[in-house]
Amino acid sequence: MARTVTEISLHDSATPTPTFGPGGQPFALARLDELVNWARRNSLWPLTFGLACCAIEMMAAVSSRFDLSRFGAEVFRASPRQADVMIVAGRVSTKMGPVLRQIYDQMPNPKWVISMGACASTGGVYNNYAIIQGVDQIVPVDIYVPGCPPSPDALIYGILKLQEKIKAGSSGKLIELKPLTEKPVVDVMAAKTSRS
Repeated sequence: MARTVTEISLHDSATPTPTFGPGGQPFALARLDELVNWARRNSLWPLTFGLACCAIEMMAAVSSRFDLSRFGAEVFRASPRQADVMIVAGRVSTKMGPVLRQIYDQMPNPKWVISMGACASTGGVYNNYAIIQGVDQIVPVDIYVPGCPPSPDALIYGILKLQEKIKAGSSGKLIELKPLTEKPVVDVMAAKTSRS
């Protein structure tokens, strides 16, 4: 019984299936950087940085209905020195910009940024001098979560995409969102000749 429990706890879809060595002890063969990325992506510690209404949706993502802890990101930290993911939820004013940058600089490496909502990503409906038109003007953004406000499901999807990005590591693989149905390509010249 204990062997089965140990095997399940060690097994992840991204790591090789553990085998049993001498004495029945499980072990897995993998490169060190793969194991480190596995640990990083499955234990994200977000920073509580809610600025507007998107923060309510961020809080709802941790509630029992959506349960962000299933994906290893439930430990929201109030200190930037203990966090590795900054979720910018809401509009960023010009006065808040330098503070956001200072908090980002205090986070240890590696660190990632999720821009949550239309206001954080592009300024949203606040197209004026007081609101920064996109948080990417201050800090590098890894994942954009669209919506006004985005649902907790969308934030969870963004965290899953961030986990995929961490899994890819320095391999240079790009994550692309593909449409569910692709439109057929119509040859205009072939359509004209078939009608005549």
